[in-house]
Amino acid sequence: MCYPTPQELGLAARALADEHPAEVRLRQAGTSRAGQPIWVLSVAATAGPGTVGPGGTVGPGGTNSPADPVGTVGTNSPADPVGTNSPVGTDSPARLACAGDPGGTGGTGGARNVLVVAGAHANEPVGGATALALARRILREPAPRAGCGWHFLLCADPDGADLHRTPRPYSLLDYHRYFYRPPGPEQPEWAPSLLPADRLPPETLALTALIDELRPVLQVSLHATDLGGSWVQLTRDIPGLAEPFGKSAAELRIPVENGASDAAGWPSPGPGIFVIPQPGSEAAGAFHPEDTRLSTWYHAHRYAGTTAIVEVPMWASDLVDDPAPHPDPRGALRMLAGRLTADAALVGAARERARSRERPVPGAYEDPAAAPLLRAVDWTLALIPLITAEWTGAGAPSEATAAYIASIDAFGRRLSLRAAAMLLRVLRPEGHPAAPVLDRLVTGWCEEFAARFGARWIPVATQVEHQSRTVLAAYEKLVAAGRSTGRA
Repeated sequence: MCYPTPQELGLAARALADEHPAEVRLRQAGTSRAGQPIWVLSVAATAGPGTVGPGGTVGPGGTNSPADPVGTVGTNSPADPVGTNSPVGTDSPARLACAGDPGGTGGTGGARNVLVVAGAHANEPVGGATALALARRILREPAPRAGCGWHFLLCADPDGADLHRTPRPYSLLDYHRYFYRPPGPEQPEWAPSLLPADRLPPETLALTALIDELRPVLQVSLHATDLGGSWVQLTRDIPGLAEPFGKSAAELRIPVENGASDAAGWPSPGPGIFVIPQPGSEAAGAFHPEDTRLSTWYHAHRYAGTTAIVEVPMWASDLVDDPAPHPDPRGALRMLAGRLTADAALVGAARERARSRERPVPGAYEDPAAAPLLRAVDWTLALIPLITAEWTGAGAPSEATAAYIASIDAFGRRLSLRAAAMLLRVLRPEGHPAAPVLDRLVTGWCEEFAARFGARWIPVATQVEHQSRTVLAAYEKLVAAGRSTGRA
């Protein structure tokens, strides 16, 4: 099994809609900056006890009947399997997949909705495969669809995904040969935390419009890490999620990341589960230059929704699962900050050499990917001093687990490695004299990273299975907690 491209995701989703025309709809929710379609695949709710009828009472499933499981709206025909292919709001996922909601508002008169977002980070391609697998799974096993429409944004950033080409990496070096991760302001989920509203990219606008329409009780964002373990971040706690999450990870031999650097100091109701802190708390901004609460993760809170961010590793390391106390966290962080600063200086020197040779004409590089790659390099290099200042500042923890220090170690390694890999992609085709030096750095850093952490490849099918189980468990526990019908 390989990671699918955005184009492959669209074709597979179209085939699924053709195969199940009464239950599945594929439509375009928006258009990327480069003009690519942003596809949403919707699977209809079935009549069930979860459907909320008029006046807020629990009904049998609204207007849907066995002969018309998607309700009164269904403009798609065999000749037009994608429907009207219009912007959100015409033949929308909410209208297509909400049982008992013929008006299509997704509000309290109809079924609840779950929104699954894949491909928000270009270098994390497993999400699209998981979205398709989940859609197929709930068609075979429809229990999660009782009174609930499921919607899958197949690739939130198709332009970025096209620049990161890694269908089946065989090593960390193979993964980084065609690496790309956009700068923060160009990432659909993070852009609102870094840009004013009038400068948001169309990918972000498509996502927030979809959230506004569906008002999902649960939004799940599918993410991945190159090397480490699995963990879940929550905008609100989902009681009981740690047990099925941990059981899945154990069965599939995926380590649970107990000290994720992304969640430094955050409340943790169970191993690998982290709840984003409330505003004003000491851990709210730890090691994050962005304001997490301005991201699209929190957009669902307008409608009493909860967001879960599910991370799964491509390569596993048992070092991130070690709960033992580290003997000297602050000393370790100072060492890691020093190494990251030195590594970044090597990449920065190569970047300056490239800058001195850049032609003054915009777009002078023959490869059209050069401009976004260089923006990403510059953004990453500018971020590194902020990170190292946090690691060596007064807020650095005096107590921490070995797992946490290992996660920070991995995070630092990947920052300089990513910047070097993206810069190499620009300089190598140009025959730049700095390219051989960068090539040696990228090769050596990949080998050291894999050796230090005992990297073990997790098959794509296993990554997909763990994410799928976690998504379904999150929804099940949300329903059990009685938080599946609240709408603002």
